[in-house]
This record gives sequence, structure tokens and C-alpha cells, in this order.
Amino acid sequence: MSSHIGAFALVVDDYDRAIAYYTGMLGFELREDSPRGDGKRWVLVAPPGAQTAILLAQAANDVQQACIGKQTGGRVGYFLHTDDFARDHALFLERGVKFCESPRHEPYGSVAVFEDLYGNRWDLLERRA
Repeated sequence: MSSHIGAFALVVDDYDRAIAYYTGMLGFELREDSPRGDGKRWVLVAPPGAQTAILLAQAANDVQQACIGKQTGGRVGYFLHTDDFARDHALFLERGVKFCESPRHEPYGSVAVFEDLYGNRWDLLERRA
């Protein structure tokens, strides 16, 4: 049996604003943007070549709105792997991505925590072989 995670949802405040951030700042691809009626859209973004995508889900009520940026309770919840940490860290800094710390070189690899548009915490990570 073979399986994988196809996508996971990330609650956002506005589809277009989220698309602009993930494609412009992080360099993700817009894989799909399809209307679903009642103002809803099916919006998938992903790093180039990635198998798993992020479903950008615009908040539909106050409960969902309150979860934006807090979906993992302030912990790092998302892990963006790279094959060249120095290149991508420099590129993200140039684009204005907000890093929460300086790069660290740990036994498992090079890493730095950054926050996305909403305050969700991510690891930019190049794993050691």
C-alpha cells in the first residue's frame, strides 16, 4: 500500500492575500484556484515539486477567524525542507519574510523559525544526510 498526505488546510483571512504571500514571498506554486460557490474557492499552493499542498481555506465564521495564525497553539507547526538552507534563507530575508531567530546548525541540520503572514510558525530546514 502506498499513501501520502495530499493537502492540509490552513485557515486564512483572504484568498488573494494568502495566495500573494505564499507565491510571492515563499515562492510556492499556485496549483489550483477553483470557485466552489457562495464566494468559496478551492485554493491549493505548494513548493515547486512538492507532493503535499496547502489548502488555503478562507475563514467562514468568527470561530474560524479566531483560529487564524493560532492553528498550532504558538508552536512550530509547519516544516519547509530545502536542499540549500543558505540560499533560501537569504532569498526569504530579501523578500521580507519575518524570521524569529538567527539560523542554527543542529546535529539534524540547519534551521531557522519564521512566521508566515498570519503568525503561523514554520521551520526552514535543510536536513543533514
